[in-house]
Amino acid sequence: MSEEFPVLVNKCIAGQQAAIHQLVDQFRGQVYGLCYRMLRQREDAEDATQETFVRVVKNLHRWDPTRAFEPWLLTIAGNRCRTKLARRKRRPAVLTLDYPIPDATVENRKAELLAEEIELGLTGIREEYRKAFLLFHQREMSYLEIGETMGVPLGTVKTWVHRARRELIQRLRTRGVLGENSSTKKSIA
Repeated sequence: MSEEFPVLVNKCIAGQQAAIHQLVDQFRGQVYGLCYRMLRQREDAEDATQETFVRVVKNLHRWDPTRAFEPWLLTIAGNRCRTKLARRKRRPAVLTLDYPIPDATVENRKAELLAEEIELGLTGIREEYRKAFLLFHQREMSYLEIGETMGVPLGTVKTWVHRARRELIQRLRTRGVLGENSSTKKSIA
């Protein structure tokens, strides 16, 4: 995070609209991406993204500048999505058909839960490891491209991505999401 970032946050807290727009523009893609992965519906993801930034701007004074901003922001986004998912469950189904449809909701829910667990697991990983991991796995950038983007040598990028994977797997095992078998390691790595 740059040294100018706390200045931007202070301007946002002071209510400067240009600063708020800059903050939203800087993180909109990441927040929307998380919301879409969790909610799987464009409209709901857009709503959750908007709700996230409203909540962030209202609560910026509570953010601890000694900690990374991105995990705090993505935690708020994840909470907004979980609230929307809970509301969906309570909504009665209106669908009536004359023929049965196979129920894929269990598998979809498992995938959503795993995506949530991965997001949560990544929030505690060292920032440069997480960034390299996300550039490689989400943006599908090559190690070389990541090195150029982050301004580090190729070997460092490979090490960071590997360490992020290893820490993520360990965190998922600790939370009981993954078992101890090595085939799980290969599927995530």
